[in-house]
Amino acid sequence: MGTATTLDGDITVMNAASVIEARGLCMSYGPQEVLRGVDFTVAPGEVIALLGPNGAGKTTTVEILEGFRAPSAGHVRVLGAEPVKGDERWRARLGVVLQSWRDHGRWTVHDLLDHLGRYYAPYSTPDRRRPTSTGELIEAVGLTEHAGRRVNRLSGGQRRRLDVAIGIVGRPEVLFLDEPTAGFDPQARRDFHDLVHRLSDLDDTTILLTTHDLDEAEKLADRILILAGGRIVADGSADKLSREVSRDAQVRWSRAGEHFVHATDDATAFVRGLFQQHGDQIGDLEVRRATLEDTYMAIVRKEEG
Repeated sequence: MGTATTLDGDITVMNAASVIEARGLCMSYGPQEVLRGVDFTVAPGEVIALLGPNGAGKTTTVEILEGFRAPSAGHVRVLGAEPVKGDERWRARLGVVLQSWRDHGRWTVHDLLDHLGRYYAPYSTPDRRRPTSTGELIEAVGLTEHAGRRVNRLSGGQRRRLDVAIGIVGRPEVLFLDEPTAGFDPQARRDFHDLVHRLSDLDDTTILLTTHDLDEAEKLADRILILAGGRIVADGSADKLSREVSRDAQVRWSRAGEHFVHATDDATAFVRGLFQQHGDQIGDLEVRRATLEDTYMAIVRKEEG
């Protein structure tokens, strides 16, 4: 543990095990308060989905963490540094994938990634060699067949794959993804999900993503943060949050051609009793809990109400 002085002059205890830490984070634009005391931490290798309605402050929060915007008050640390004061060595440890990026259209995919990768070479360490090999990177994002194509001739989905490649070319320790799969077809989205899991599991990359795709958030994230009213109003796994909103599960089954539905707060005990009573007559068994979309909508409605 360590200490740091906040923008207000207060002393805040830091958690040395956290890669990202925000305490009492506030942001105002004139009289408008966007963030009103945001608190959360992120551990190494975690995948976090930051969700919230439009205007909730997601983009502002991420821009503060990236060092592109100074907060009005509060304490924030990313990889042990205050983001707005981060130097080039600190920035080399981050990866950022913006919603759109349109420069260097005349470069080929291979030449652009090879060129950008060279900026990271001076910041290579024995534990983390930088940059990622250009060929490996292009293969990882599914652009091998387009390596020699100029950027301005890529399709929207291919361009988005390139955006992701640019974000991870320096083997970041922390990766920020803003709506990363916008424009992806189903196969590209599945490939991207596999890539995120590899980065987290094999490269121990800490990932914070914003998305409006709640199914994607549920598949990718270890934890869900819901931002509403300028504060984090929910923090936990998709399953944990759904249980907090409603402990009931729906058990669906069929027997002798009839279909049944039953709501219960102990699905395991109910299913056990069902089989004890009817045995192999039970078919089409399914246990459903509230989806992340159900949970998200319930939490946001409660906060807005």
